[in-house]
Parts: sequence; structure tokens; C-alpha cells
Amino acid sequence: MIKYTNQYLTKLEDLIAESDYILRYEKGNFKSGYCLLKEQKIMILNKFFTTEGKINALLDILKNVDLDGTRFTEKSQKLYEELKQVEVKS
Repeated sequence: MIKYTNQYLTKLEDLIAESDYILRYEKGNFKSGYCLLKEQKIMILNKFFTTEGKINALLDILKNVDLDGTRFTEKSQKLYEELKQVEVKS
């Protein structure tokens, strides 16, 4: 179940930090609210998004990117598996 709280956002940020991707918050006019540079393994989110917007953008990115789960903690691995099965609400 998705919770739109700052704590849940922190969990998603920690999950990405354990992967080989870098998460950055920048200003910009991204049509989808984020920019994904797969070759450099960088995720850029609009820093002016609300918490709900940031969580939805991260969930959308995680659905489209396969993260290397070998460095995940057990808790992060469980969260990542749950996220792969969740539908994103717009």
C-alpha cells in the first residue's frame, strides 16, 4: 500500500541510494515531472513537486527501470518487490 508521507518518500530515496542510480532534485520543466538518464544512471525529479508528486514520479521511474538488487538490504529488497506489483495512481 502506498502512503503519501515524507517517511515513505524517504524509504524510496533510501532504496534508490542503495542501488547504482543517483537521485537529484532540480528545477526544470520536465513534461512528466522527471528526467531519467539511463546511461549515466541518474534520476532527476522536479524539486517543486509536492510529496505526493515526488512519490508518484519515483514509483513511475521504478516501474520502468530495473535496479540491481544485490546491494539492497533485506528490508529494501522486500519494498522493491512490493513496488514492482503496485499500480501508480495519477
